[in-house]
Amino acid sequence: QSFMGLAEDFEAAAALAASGSNDGLKKISQDQQLLLYGWFKQVKEGDCNTAKPGMLDFSGKAKWEAWNKNKGMSKDEAMQKYVNAVNEWKS
Repeated sequence: QSFMGLAEDFEAAAALAASGSNDGLKKISQDQQLLLYGWFKQVKEGDCNTAKPGMLDFSGKAKWEAWNKNKGMSKDEAMQKYVNAVNEWKS
């Protein structure tokens, strides 16, 4: 698969996930949502570069951890994981 094809597939998958209109994607767990978030951030911004939120910021901390665990993952790999997951979970 060419890089352009992967980038286009990623943008389409991200748009579908963000639209909230896919029944399968509406039913994914919070853990699955965090996986998508972490891969998305890795694609768009690279390795996590922000300070870990405080203990009481549960949502922020979960998002930070989801992104940070992808540290060192290439943009292409994160795109492929995101696309594969959306394709698997969509209805």
